[in-house]
Amino acid sequence: MSVRKRTSLLSPGGYATCFAGIVWREALRFFSQKGRFLSALVRPLVWLFIFAAGFRSVLGVSIIPPYETYVLYEVYVTPGLVAMIQLFNGLQSSLSMVYDREVGAMRIMLVSPYPRWFLLLSKLSAGVFTSILQVYAFLFVAYLWEVEAPLIGYLALLPVLVLTGLMFGSMGLLLSSLFRQLENFASVMNFVIFPMFFASSALYPLWRIQESSPLLYELCRLNPFTYAVEAIRFALYGQFDMTSLAIVAGVAVAFLIMSLFAYNPSKGLIARRGAPAMAD
Repeated sequence: MSVRKRTSLLSPGGYATCFAGIVWREALRFFSQKGRFLSALVRPLVWLFIFAAGFRSVLGVSIIPPYETYVLYEVYVTPGLVAMIQLFNGLQSSLSMVYDREVGAMRIMLVSPYPRWFLLLSKLSAGVFTSILQVYAFLFVAYLWEVEAPLIGYLALLPVLVLTGLMFGSMGLLLSSLFRQLENFASVMNFVIFPMFFASSALYPLWRIQESSPLLYELCRLNPFTYAVEAIRFALYGQFDMTSLAIVAGVAVAFLIMSLFAYNPSKGLIARRGAPAMAD
């Protein structure tokens, strides 16, 4: 590659074209895989329509922030289901990364002139974009089910979804660096998703968990998924829980730094597993 052509590729316009291409490719893949889109909706809708409706009369929710009155159980679990959508999407996007990194398009991109950190961030951003589409599709169906939030809440939710999506995507990216086979990574997903989901405030308020099991309460407090749920819960009502946002941001940065190190061809986990060396 000539110096002039390489310089043209690495110009701001070249970076923008590369970023848009990666995001557009991920979006096309998402929309072409209708089963993936439907499964992403069916999973939380089953929880909302069946689980929450069945436990409505059993699990009452007291008045806790950001709620100003008693709410139905369906309303309480909705933020947790939104976070679950993003968690599943973050890990599914990383699942495709395991394949792409070995024999797919990402293997080619990783040897391109663009910095590895930029390519990984672009891939991560593409996953966040598709997760946000899934979330708003779910919220639309929930709205038809009379699970409503203030209009300002749907707007305030967007930046929070970007932050929580980056956290879950970075976590998935880090996990994807540990495996070279799809089967191994897919089997680990359940060991990550369900403990994070159940040991959080997604289904029950923390005060109720503390009353029943102090040990589980402490585990919930240490679970970053809890703070993602609470950040989403407050945002849906036009408020920002700064403590939760700060923790989510800190965890996202930590996972992202570890992911970039893991994908370093000379020092990271990719190199230790004996993968082919790739240019920076």
